[in-house]
Amino acid sequence: MKHIVFYLDFVSPYAWLAFERLPQVLEGVSHSVEYRPVLLGALLQRHGNPGPAGIAPKRDWTYRHAEWLGHALGTGLDMPARHPFNPLPLLRQSLACSADGAINRFVAGTVLRHVWQGGGDALDPARLELLAGALAPQVVPDEPGAAPGAGAKALLRANTDAAAAQGVFGVPAFAVEGRVFWGLDGLPMLRACLEGDPWFDGPRWDAAAGLPSGIQATPP
Repeated sequence: MKHIVFYLDFVSPYAWLAFERLPQVLEGVSHSVEYRPVLLGALLQRHGNPGPAGIAPKRDWTYRHAEWLGHALGTGLDMPARHPFNPLPLLRQSLACSADGAINRFVAGTVLRHVWQGGGDALDPARLELLAGALAPQVVPDEPGAAPGAGAKALLRANTDAAAAQGVFGVPAFAVEGRVFWGLDGLPMLRACLEGDPWFDGPRWDAAAGLPSGIQATPP
């Protein structure tokens, strides 16, 4: 059985689409999945990447593309009332349901649906209260004497640092046996790897990192 670590941030529409598609894409492949929330903004910042929302035309395209993919895949995706938004409350709320940084599929799906179905404001206080109620049975109590929410904050920081150390630069990302696969469109490649496609036995995976760049860095 192959073990997959699924890194996600609830602010990403592609994380929602990949979450829904993963069971179908990997049907028939023996595997387990560990869901780990990370702060996408921190990963982008490490690489000086503004993200799709930081480039106006790309932002527009991303929203159109994500909604069309939801339609085409039969998953359903409604852009929330505001986007991007600060995902920290949702990330910490999900990790309040964890003792080790991993959340179960119920928790991940509950928070993703809160954001990506219905078109509501993901940070609306009344909706957040309803979400907290739905997750309440999953909450892991804080350590005695710890500040409220301190455990979830520490887990989020640890997850994000661990993801960055593995080379994760965006979400959704899937780590398995030392390799990282990125994006919704990386799922077929992930399946091929899990099935033992001989391409992965050759030099191409590692050779990609050694390919020289033809663009010189601009001096400061």
